[in-house]
Amino acid sequence: MKKIAIVVDSNSGITPKEGKHLGISVVPMPFIIGDDVLYEEVDLKQEEFYRLQREGVRITTSQPNINEIVELWAELLKTHDQVLHFPMSSALSQSYETAQRFAEEQFPGKVFVVDNKRISITLKASVFDALKLIGEGLDAKEIKEYLENDGLNSTIYLVVDTLKYLKQGGRVTPAAAAIGTVLNIKPILTIQGGKLDKFAMVTNIKAAKKKMISALKKDIETRFAKFVQAGEFAIAIAHTTNDENAEIFKQELIKEFPNIPFTYVDPLSLSIATHTGPRVLAVGGYHFYKKD
Repeated sequence: MKKIAIVVDSNSGITPKEGKHLGISVVPMPFIIGDDVLYEEVDLKQEEFYRLQREGVRITTSQPNINEIVELWAELLKTHDQVLHFPMSSALSQSYETAQRFAEEQFPGKVFVVDNKRISITLKASVFDALKLIGEGLDAKEIKEYLENDGLNSTIYLVVDTLKYLKQGGRVTPAAAAIGTVLNIKPILTIQGGKLDKFAMVTNIKAAKKKMISALKKDIETRFAKFVQAGEFAIAIAHTTNDENAEIFKQELIKEFPNIPFTYVDPLSLSIATHTGPRVLAVGGYHFYKKD
């Protein structure tokens, strides 16, 4: 059995503390604020991020430093046979392409970069799958192939409290944002292995939760029916500064889907929060690996 190290960036929602507990390496995502580069959960905590965002400070995202990642791989390979590296979805960032190029050039057959089109709570689930598969004796190449083939068997829906940050990121026009603000419209977005896309528009959080539950139910009854029947599908919540609504939503989901396991309630990745802002509420569903 090969000894395999796992590296994942903080877009997974896995904190450095959780990573240490799981025995994996967490690469903090960098953010540019003024002339400073700050790192998620190192010198840029969730509370500070949202305080700066509320104050109107311009925050932009950046790729992790590839040189630091390469150094981490080299260090891990002193004690491991292979490395599995999990960046965020290639549809949302260039991180995958950069890491893949360096892995092929400098560590062929040793470092395997996984692009299974996931982020946040669904990417976190992929890391847990990788840990299970390592335990069953698969090598890094086999795990990468399994996870990439399985990547699109996931779904995320999220409601945004304001269009302000989508406007700043160029994802809606200023005119549309102005109209949305006047009418108090809240967009529901979706991530289906790609970029953030518009799914629906609602006027309040109650309608948003109803719409997201309906969408998830449809996914469960169609795309994911075989996984649900096999007991290989789970639901999780992500949010930004929305603990109370997240807990209420959790109970509503458990009541609505009593036969589907509910796994966790996590803060949303700050890379997504840069574009969505505070008080986001999201639900994700995903296929997970289950030992026969």
